[in-house]
Amino acid sequence: MAEATTASVLTHEITDLERQTMARVARRLLPLLMACYFIAYLDRVNVGFASLTMNKALGFSSAVYGFGGGIFFLGYFIFEVPSNILLSKVGARIWIARILITWGIIAAGTAFIVGPISFYSVRFALGIAEAGFFPGIILYLTWWFPSYYRSRIVGIFMAAIPISNILGSLVSGALLGLDGWLGLAGWQWLFILEAAPAVVLGVAFWIYMTDWPAEAHWLPPAQREWLIARLDSERSQRESIRHYSLKQALLNRRVLLPSLVYFGGTFSGYGIVLFQPQIVHRLAEGFGMTGVINAIPYVFAAVAMILWGHHSDRTGERPRHVAIAYTVSAIGLVATAMMTDPILTMFMLVVAAMGQSSTGPTFWSLPTAMLSGTAAAGGIALINALGNLGGFFGPYLFGLVKDATGGSFMFALMVIALGPIMSAAIVLALGHDRRLEHIPSRQASAGE
Repeated sequence: MAEATTASVLTHEITDLERQTMARVARRLLPLLMACYFIAYLDRVNVGFASLTMNKALGFSSAVYGFGGGIFFLGYFIFEVPSNILLSKVGARIWIARILITWGIIAAGTAFIVGPISFYSVRFALGIAEAGFFPGIILYLTWWFPSYYRSRIVGIFMAAIPISNILGSLVSGALLGLDGWLGLAGWQWLFILEAAPAVVLGVAFWIYMTDWPAEAHWLPPAQREWLIARLDSERSQRESIRHYSLKQALLNRRVLLPSLVYFGGTFSGYGIVLFQPQIVHRLAEGFGMTGVINAIPYVFAAVAMILWGHHSDRTGERPRHVAIAYTVSAIGLVATAMMTDPILTMFMLVVAAMGQSSTGPTFWSLPTAMLSGTAAAGGIALINALGNLGGFFGPYLFGLVKDATGGSFMFALMVIALGPIMSAAIVLALGHDRRLEHIPSRQASAGE
């Protein structure tokens, strides 16, 4: 009898109303959200491709380039929490639109840097402009998607990262070929042309998106009422275990330790993303072929991200999924450092990219299961802000080690592999939290 009772609690049928509601919400929100994140990530990391010619033109060492590439995250860190709290007050529609437009303008300004100081200044300002975008979208998704769907939805949304790397590699390699057109270098055209879509998307976001389910007149009344009731029920369940105030959320170890987990991931993730074009360029002839080869790991990463997030949702397990993904990332980075054969080097870069990308959707299911309201806005932003400091230290340390070892990538790759190793260990040490539990469907638990 006890087993039957437990089974009835842990399973439920997905009704046609639920299925139709979530499909309609996903079709309405995800395409534009993914497009925005695609451009956001592209404008954040296209400096990696620009470095192939920009560094020589401006006389940047690897350390100067790594510091400038990573200083973006210092500006991001300072304004992350205030930005997300403002978003929770004024709504995502206005605030995300503001972020998109301002960062588009500043990203285009990178084309006119003349030396290290202007490079650092523009990258720092870009971080300020973009602060709050990613955690704002994660928070926004919690307003629309129940916990059962959240990991796969975040996975689909974050698939914009590898897609951005795939298409960005191809486009950026081609744009470098515009060298000399209208008196501008190819790397300058890269920054200008890849920044313009952010402004257009900012206007589209403001016109098209909806802040809250209660305002979703594009949902039939029955679907809207079901969604509001389901999300309210989940919030009550979280708060019955423990309700966090904003201050408690910002000081709680289960918020601060995930920040350290995320730090380890961004430490390695941005270290490899900003320097991978230089690694790949040694294996290819011409900027166009470099773009093609650089895209290969992210094709596999996009598939792995979605499938791993979906598997986590189907099983209802979170922490081990996060730890496994970080471990695969670390193995891939260490193995890449040891390879001398070009084909094996690319294979291990694929492994590292698959592991790194798979951490995102599973990781963000951890804090969003614990927090709600203003505490969620502040807590998610704090985790993202502190964690993304790894995006400053990773590239900077990569550049320092590369310079110190005579331009070798081997030791730099091994150093940044320490980040995901630390992340996996912390996730496993944190253990399980009842708020991470959701109700899987019978179809999922049956493996259908």
